[in-house]
Amino acid sequence: MFRTPIGLALFATAIAVSPAASADDAQVARGQYLVTMGGCTDCHTQGYLLGKPDESKYLGGSDVGFEIPGLGVFVGRNITPDKETGIGNWTDEQIVTAIQTGQRPDGRQLAPIMPWQALAKLTPEDAGAIAAFLKSVKPVSNAVPGPFKPGEKVSTFTFRILPPGETAAAAPQ
Repeated sequence: MFRTPIGLALFATAIAVSPAASADDAQVARGQYLVTMGGCTDCHTQGYLLGKPDESKYLGGSDVGFEIPGLGVFVGRNITPDKETGIGNWTDEQIVTAIQTGQRPDGRQLAPIMPWQALAKLTPEDAGAIAAFLKSVKPVSNAVPGPFKPGEKVSTFTFRILPPGETAAAAPQ
């Protein structure tokens, strides 16, 4: 069957690599499931919050911001592995830290609208699976605007979050 040492070596390599590849595939599939069920696309894919998701920009950042009184407007960031506009320079550990503690690699806190407190309850395996999946998606080059400080002019459609007793804003003229 294997007439050359090279043929035998290739066969042995294929056998050795297959279980690891399927384990990685399973981890990525688990991450995709968790990202889908967690609704990450809602805040991190253009058009999703407006009912017209742009799948060519899957997880490449939103075009809708959330205004939090006193804090400003936050737009869902690009969480694809694009090195310029996404999280392509983040390690798996940095991704896990961000989704479970709200701490970015540069030391800043994630926007308060990001539900990292709920994600902190993920098992280490599930958090790692999300990181593996995010690293596996197609990079999208998309610089998301913001965050915007209170009083700054915004460049995106914005949902306002109002505390009880506040008045809704008047419609733009």
